[in-house]
Amino acid sequence: MNEQINEIVQEYSANKLSRRDFFTRLIAVTGTYAAAQLFLEQSGLAQTVVSKVESDKANVDSASVDYMNGEVKLSGYLSKPKKKGRYPAIIVIHENRGLNDHTRDVARRFAAEGYVALAPDALSRKGGTAAMDTPEKIREAFSSILSTEVMSDLNAGLAFLNKHDNVRKGKLASIGFCWGGARSFLLAAEPNELKAAVVFYGSAPEDATLAKIHAPVLGIYGETDARITSAVPKVAESMTKLGKKYEHKIYPGAPHAFFNDTNADRYKPEAARDAWTQTLTFLKKNV
Repeated sequence: MNEQINEIVQEYSANKLSRRDFFTRLIAVTGTYAAAQLFLEQSGLAQTVVSKVESDKANVDSASVDYMNGEVKLSGYLSKPKKKGRYPAIIVIHENRGLNDHTRDVARRFAAEGYVALAPDALSRKGGTAAMDTPEKIREAFSSILSTEVMSDLNAGLAFLNKHDNVRKGKLASIGFCWGGARSFLLAAEPNELKAAVVFYGSAPEDATLAKIHAPVLGIYGETDARITSAVPKVAESMTKLGKKYEHKIYPGAPHAFFNDTNADRYKPEAARDAWTQTLTFLKKNV
């Protein structure tokens, strides 16, 4: 770790920097948002320093976890309330940048709201996000994983949560962002115990798959994210015809990834705050 980064980490560890200021300074040194996130994974700082600082602030317990899908070892990040008891659970599915601190932070936020949250690393079969040399290698790794493997691993994550000592059995939800948003939608069509699915700017499956949806779905979209958002009216029409529960909200002027507070180029605070409120309300009603 170079001296400049070490100084930033020390200031953050001493609570002299907010999380967003920490990321701003780290991005200035590493060059890009993606490079900063990958550095935190590769160095272990996301799993240790950042996790401890932010978990303490949120008054939650968080740790890296391993679990199995048959003979395949999977890894992820689990965050839960400190108070003993049983809680509803949610699987938090990351973007196509792999498991990073944005996704970890969403898991911590859910834990602070009374959920046991698992953020799985969808690249576990490839050695994990931290094993990738560059952000470009992460993108390449995604293209080499079969959709059937991804969905099987996500269902394994739900099964892991459902057996957890702190989870109320059968009280399961999913949320995903971008690539993960599309997988959250698909997860609601899988044979599992999912009670609700939240989709942040993720594409919807074809009508044949929509017909298999067995849980209410909430879609959150940005107006300027044309590739995704332009399809929403048709998705809503299809879900209605199929008798499925589908709520959605489109935020004026908001781009793709507007919820990500570590990406200054896309983050829209007002829209993000409302989307979080909409999400919590939807989950409370359905899980």
